Amino acid sequence: MRAEFPDFRLGSVLATSFTATLTERRGDAVERIPTPQRLVDWLAVNGLAVDSCTTAQLDLARELRESIHATATAAAIGDALPASAVHVINDRSARGRAAAILTPEGKRQWRLSSASRVEDALGVIAADAISIIAGERDGKLALCASPTCQAAFFDTSQSRTRKWCDMNTCGNRQKKARFTANQRKNPRSAG
Repeated sequence: MRAEFPDFRLGSVLATSFTATLTERRGDAVERIPTPQRLVDWLAVNGLAVDSCTTAQLDLARELRESIHATATAAAIGDALPASAVHVINDRSARGRAAAILTPEGKRQWRLSSASRVEDALGVIAADAISIIAGERDGKLALCASPTCQAAFFDTSQSRTRKWCDMNTCGNRQKKARFTANQRKNPRSAG
């Protein structure tokens, strides 16, 4: 990874990990794929290596990211899915040319077309979004409880009561803020 860019937030669900390439949406937003090369890096880390990326392809990726975020947010709160966002997700899914293959270890991998195009990788991400938004996977969509984040995430915890998109960032920040507020109210409990 290039040091001048913020780290990627990686999760176990491809579509919501992709939406996490823009974080702190309700605070000081952090763009984690500011350049075409950075998108190439993110795709490689997520098993979708492509040869190159143009500015136009980065724009397509960002449009898909925002469409997944809008649709997942609507699904998480029980609102109607935004038609324009659904159209973008469906379009990207249909345009991609990728095949699921089984590795000798029994894992699924994605094989992109021979040209390893960004559009093929976006098709995989869109298909993943469709599977979680359509309720085909075990879990539920939820929104991060952090007031500056509110990212959509896929909760696969046993109780389905997870509060934060990522315990190591949003969860720790909220717990630290609560601890600090409690220390201010009762300074003697610190000793």
